[in-house]
Amino acid sequence: MKLYLMRHGAAEDRADSGLDGDRALSPNGRDRVRGVAKMLLDLEEAPAHVVTSPLARSVQTAEIVAIVSKLNARGGTVQVRRELSPGALSEAVLFARRTALEGAKRVLIVGHEPDLTGVATALLDGFHRPFDKAMVVGLHLPRDGGYARLRFVLDPRTLTLESAS
Repeated sequence: MKLYLMRHGAAEDRADSGLDGDRALSPNGRDRVRGVAKMLLDLEEAPAHVVTSPLARSVQTAEIVAIVSKLNARGGTVQVRRELSPGALSEAVLFARRTALEGAKRVLIVGHEPDLTGVATALLDGFHRPFDKAMVVGLHLPRDGGYARLRFVLDPRTLTLESAS
């Protein structure tokens, strides 16, 4: 399975409600997510399914990726999952493994730091790189439960790919 791990885009410092979970993407965050989503589409790496944390900034990131990649027209789905909330690292790893076992293809998980680094570390042997906002790590996750293979890292600032060696 092609699995994409993406950190949400840059968010406002404070929500009107005062709740961290309500912080929306900033204008710069929205622009950066649009650029990353367009790059994925141009590279023919657009996800077929997007699964996101329930926090506002992640949901907005997932929505932008879905719109830019024309997910609905391609029959894709967007799901909001509580197990991808911040601090739910083990549940996020289990979710990724279960998704691979179920035979899903091209799944993008939108989440938070430090959880995404933890997920990547658990799935990849030797990956310990923190995720910048809107960064995407592309993996191949085998159905047999073995280690994933790093395919690429998409730098959201320069919109360039670091290919796996």
